[in-house]
Amino acid sequence: MATIRSFSSMLNEYLSYDLLKEEMIKRDWLLQNLEKDMGWKGGTLPVPFQGAGASSVSFGSLTAAADIAENVYVRGQITSQPEVWGSILFNQRDLMEHDGKVNEKSFLKLLPNALDDFLNYMKQVVSLSFLNGSAFASATVDGTAGGALVVDRIERFTLNQKVQVDDDDSAPVTGYVRTIDLNTDTVTLFDARTGGAAVDLSAYTVAQNAKVYFDNAQLNALTSLKSSLLSAANGGSAALYGQTKTAFPYLQAIQVDGSAVTAANILNKIFDGYTTVKNKGKGMPNQILMSYKNLGSVMKLLESGSSEFDAKGGFHIKQGSTDVNVYGWTSISVFGVQGNLQVVGIQEIDDDYIIYMDKRAAKIHSNGFFKKRINPDGDSWFEVRNTTGYQYITDVCFFGDLVLSRPSYCGIMHTVSY
Repeated sequence: MATIRSFSSMLNEYLSYDLLKEEMIKRDWLLQNLEKDMGWKGGTLPVPFQGAGASSVSFGSLTAAADIAENVYVRGQITSQPEVWGSILFNQRDLMEHDGKVNEKSFLKLLPNALDDFLNYMKQVVSLSFLNGSAFASATVDGTAGGALVVDRIERFTLNQKVQVDDDDSAPVTGYVRTIDLNTDTVTLFDARTGGAAVDLSAYTVAQNAKVYFDNAQLNALTSLKSSLLSAANGGSAALYGQTKTAFPYLQAIQVDGSAVTAANILNKIFDGYTTVKNKGKGMPNQILMSYKNLGSVMKLLESGSSEFDAKGGFHIKQGSTDVNVYGWTSISVFGVQGNLQVVGIQEIDDDYIIYMDKRAAKIHSNGFFKKRINPDGDSWFEVRNTTGYQYITDVCFFGDLVLSRPSYCGIMHTVSY
């Protein structure tokens, strides 16, 4: 028996090629763009808002003192602070044996960057959860007894990832991603990272809304922008911060039915919805957030000239206004009577909804954002002694949540399914 090492194939005598690492696209628009408050140290977070304003206006005479409508202030609150933990492991023998012995461009030269890459991945997981909720993919074909599941967002999976699969009439089942086929959108789940057997997924069906969740995310969910914006009738939460949405207009984002949206009419529908949001809402939602699929449909219409929103209409597209951001999102500037409106394509947003966003409406509250766990001695790693050798574990934590403090500033187009 020998002590464990992960990189034995990288020894000089076997190293023929420089190891190439897949470039990571940052998928964390929400974390990059929303205002952040780092001062939430845990416990209850108050979310106060004005439930009703003074409205007593009388024609021809004064309003009777007993009949004057007062300002109504409501205390909402988040009673507990969600936690997200990420962990990465290194084997001591890898760190001991390869010092100075491997091509400087090899994997081990990149080892110090492994933690940064992992932190970027963790940010993407949190951003996905803040946008869409705890489920990050949906089944498009019924699961099989052999552990195969065809999903709608294959790019969100990674090998060896631990996930849960659940639907409306089954208990959740845990599995590890063994294979990923990018061309057939199929993942295969086993009950162990190595060895083991395929997870029987035959009970998880499209008809029962089978979905894939991050590990433990169902029971420890972050607040999502999608659920906060949607009404209960359209699949969102019935309450925000302990207050029923229907009790206060302030807690209600403007709902826009997207069931009639097609690739051919998406621009018309988006701007019809924008008019509705502007008329009913209280904010200035100057960003329209959508998936790459929906953005692709928008761009095809713009490039083909089939859009009615040209320089002669209510909106026009400024030449050269497309911006491809290094962080993995694309935006197009549209100009109209209300000023500059940005159509933003975001990799991590789902296809079935489009958000009319006023960024003043939301804020991320946390206790220091993302942090490495540091022990009392100042070390950011935890040593584990096994019979197979020593291992070092580094943990990264995020304590916090998304707070949509002004829902009525925003709108959401739901049930987009073309």
